Amino acid sequence: MVSHRLFAIKAETDCSHRGSLSKEERLDFVSAVQCFAEKGPLTAAELAPGVRSRYDDFLATHINQTLSIHATANFLGWHRYYLWAFEKALQEECGYPGQLPYWSWGKYALDPVNSPIFDGSDTSLGGDGSNEPYGDLCIPNCETPNYVFPAGNGGGCVTSGPFKNWTVNLGPVSSTMPGIAPNPQPDGLGYNPRCLRRDINRYVSSSWTKDNDTAWLIREHDNIGTFQTWMQGVLSSKFFGVHAGGHMTIGGDPGGDLFASPGDPAFYLHHGQIDRVWWIWQNLDPERRTHTIAGTITIENTPPSRNGTLDDLIDLGVNAPPMRLGDALSTVQGPFCYLYS
Repeated sequence: MVSHRLFAIKAETDCSHRGSLSKEERLDFVSAVQCFAEKGPLTAAELAPGVRSRYDDFLATHINQTLSIHATANFLGWHRYYLWAFEKALQEECGYPGQLPYWSWGKYALDPVNSPIFDGSDTSLGGDGSNEPYGDLCIPNCETPNYVFPAGNGGGCVTSGPFKNWTVNLGPVSSTMPGIAPNPQPDGLGYNPRCLRRDINRYVSSSWTKDNDTAWLIREHDNIGTFQTWMQGVLSSKFFGVHAGGHMTIGGDPGGDLFASPGDPAFYLHHGQIDRVWWIWQNLDPERRTHTIAGTITIENTPPSRNGTLDDLIDLGVNAPPMRLGDALSTVQGPFCYLYS
């Protein structure tokens, strides 16, 4: 956790940015996330019986909407609003004084397990999982794999750092590792308490999340369609991109599960960097790149669906009011007012 975005300070255009997180700021973030996981949920039990906390409210929303928020026109805008709502909830409900951190992938791509995020110290997000070999990893899941690649050196429960006793209540839906207890409901929203597992994967991080991988993405794609496609990964070509690459660097359960990945707090730092990379790309040509989207409203257009529009609504359920997709495309308009360092 070395850098973070800055949020609105005084007025709509009075946005600023800072650099690395201090030890105190890291501890503040960890404490706020732990607080959020202790607060009672707002989601109705009949909608998601497994929800046990406010943290789970956000996880349930992501699980429920996964197939309409990935490889879709709203992918980037939906997640931008999701991060904003999560940050706002930490601030208002748990007294968090800071902003949502982001994970600068490239800085630690060659040694992620020893990064300040995953080194297992009290200011980290917890360490790797215990060493429990389980064979290779499979994408999108082990039942119908399109891609098999080497696992890391973890795979078991996280045993160090502030999230070593973290409980994952929802999922799995599409696990990338075998042996995870199935959810009592096929939609993953039933109650399924288990430990947080990680399998920090240097093979993945060094292949897809280096600084030059991010630079290539930003530099070589001048329209939103190709930019977000290569960002999310082209798994049919065995290309992870920075999005899937970041998720599979974390790995484990639920980190490697497309649906349930927000169950690992590292999700929010990863998507903070996704948002930052989009912001950088937008600001290279703000007039052409800010208010533009591409794609349909179903994952990889399956089943076939209409194109997304700026008037489509982002609905985060109990977590925030509905918002037009078009209002989530600029970090300095609408409810947003933040820049990145």
